[in-house]
Amino acid sequence: MTPTPHNSTLNAISSVRSPAGAQAGSSASSKSTVELSPAARQLASLQNGDNDVDLERVQQIRDAIASGQLKVDAGRVADSLLASVRELLK
Repeated sequence: MTPTPHNSTLNAISSVRSPAGAQAGSSASSKSTVELSPAARQLASLQNGDNDVDLERVQQIRDAIASGQLKVDAGRVADSLLASVRELLK
């Protein structure tokens, strides 16, 4: 809105908005820091390339399954699952 000489209400609103706009611009240049929770850090780490799937290992497992050479230790699988759940519950 542009101020007009015949409308004092618009002139008052324009003069109030101008300083606020200048202050908002100066505060936008200030820097802020954000502290992430451990869960947020873990989720962020899942997005980087460090946790990619080892495709060569996947193919080795597929080949072992197809040839009947894969031996699954059910106790080891159960222990790993329990350890994962315990870690998540911490």
